[in-house]
Amino acid sequence: MKIFFKAFCCAVIISCLLSMTGFSGACEDIEDRVFRLHIIANSDSDEDQNLKLKVRDEITSYTEKLFADCKTKEDSIKAARENIDSIKEKAREVIKKYGYDYSVDAYVTNMSFDTRVYKDFTLPAGKYDALRIVIGEGKGHNWWCVLYPAVCVPSAQEDIGSALNDSETEIVTESDKYTVKFKIVEIFEGIANFFSW
Repeated sequence: MKIFFKAFCCAVIISCLLSMTGFSGACEDIEDRVFRLHIIANSDSDEDQNLKLKVRDEITSYTEKLFADCKTKEDSIKAARENIDSIKEKAREVIKKYGYDYSVDAYVTNMSFDTRVYKDFTLPAGKYDALRIVIGEGKGHNWWCVLYPAVCVPSAQEDIGSALNDSETEIVTESDKYTVKFKIVEIFEGIANFFSW
């Protein structure tokens, strides 16, 4: 009986892992198709969090012009890299305008994100390319959105599905179906990040 129970448990674990293979692959494809914006506040004080939102407003408005002709994620990343100094300067102007003297750093990177819910879609945990803006010490809560497709650009408001295939769109827009799988992917990402140091 013990052997049967152990065999049954192994079969269940293997079947769960196999069912996750396709889902995990789809999540990696989503990572490859999306370019995110990540802004980190100096601290969690109300003032610093409000300042972060002011920087957000300026940057999303400014990147709307920068990315107007971008047709792909790669175009958006190239535009961000080529204009990184002006992006930093726009953030500095906002910080100075509101009476702060925090430093600001901006760069394009590939970084880990937890599963994130945004309005009417959910992005699974994973490593995404992102334009990252760090205000001051960067010890506060962050704000994030998607620059490609242009979900957080004020006038564009593209649909997240415009860069994804049908199954990937279903994953991000019908997240209630995938809550457990999102959590498992997040756990796997956490383990992978732990061992990548």
